[in-house]
Amino acid sequence: MQRRHLIQAAAALPLAALVQRTSWAQEGAELYAGEKELYDLAKKEGFCVSFDTGPEWANWKALFAEFKKRYPDVELSYNDLGSAATVVALEKMRRRPQADTAYYFAASAVDAAKKDVVAPFKPIHFDKLPEVFREAEGRWFTIHTLNIAFLVNKKLVKNVPTGWADLLKPEYKNSVTYLDPRSAGVGQVLTLAAAYGNGGSVDNVKPGTDYLGKLHAAGNVQRVEGTTPYAKFIKGEIPIWIGYENDGLKAKHNDGMGDACEVVIPKEASVAAPYAISLVKGGPNPNAGKLWLNFIMSEAGQQLFAKGFVRPAVPGVKLPDDVASKLPAAAQIRPLDVIKASAKKAEIDQLWAQTTLGRS
Repeated sequence: MQRRHLIQAAAALPLAALVQRTSWAQEGAELYAGEKELYDLAKKEGFCVSFDTGPEWANWKALFAEFKKRYPDVELSYNDLGSAATVVALEKMRRRPQADTAYYFAASAVDAAKKDVVAPFKPIHFDKLPEVFREAEGRWFTIHTLNIAFLVNKKLVKNVPTGWADLLKPEYKNSVTYLDPRSAGVGQVLTLAAAYGNGGSVDNVKPGTDYLGKLHAAGNVQRVEGTTPYAKFIKGEIPIWIGYENDGLKAKHNDGMGDACEVVIPKEASVAAPYAISLVKGGPNPNAGKLWLNFIMSEAGQQLFAKGFVRPAVPGVKLPDDVASKLPAAAQIRPLDVIKASAKKAEIDQLWAQTTLGRS
């Protein structure tokens, strides 16, 4: 891939972010000790290639703009490959890496570390992360989470369910849609959330598959989807969607559903699916990559994720006032251990098929 094909982000950024600014070094203090020194090194490289950070997902567009505003002498480039495809690309390019950082669902980050295509780096606030949200040497670390929630269309549902037990009630007959755990990552995650909500855990997944079996037996499942049904939800075709919290918040606040959409973290328990990032091994611009990763993990970067309706991974980050009420504290959300979860995939697939489809 030629460099000219990579330079996309700078052209997409607002002109105001590129001109008529005062150097951040003159405006205020460092975000962290050593920031100015790292920026000086990054300026010599002048470029950072960020794999799989599509601008419309998780508010990356805002992070690009603020990074460029703070570090005007470092250009940012990105692509939008998808988690598994990112690992494949890194592996193909291992002799001549073209990326400096790579972002993905944490299960793919684990895969990238096993394939030795990412490098150890511990950014600011690394040690604040739960242990299951980081690789010990920093080959990957979680930057935000997506949490399982009930996304409810109140025009189609009289009483909003508050927990897993509620969904089994007769009033929700033919009302619930969710993604197939055999083919969709969110399907696996919601099965584990159901396990936690019914006395199980990532080590004991059967309560989750048993629960989904009961939901089917009650006649409460409208359909099981293979791909995200976001458009169907927006159109009013789905009463209750068990999915990711951020999709519901986007539908409610950005895509016109307004008060017709209610986003509920089930009261018994839910899980936080970690999304991670890595410094690429042998990347062409290592200092610019580290500067980008530190910015992502700074309080400013973490707050920008919150504005995109994904929850910051760093504990204790003060949410902006305009989003704090949209992402209320939820102590029942459990951090998901993706290494254990990945090891349980085959078991979940088999048990789900047995309990919902009657297949052995």
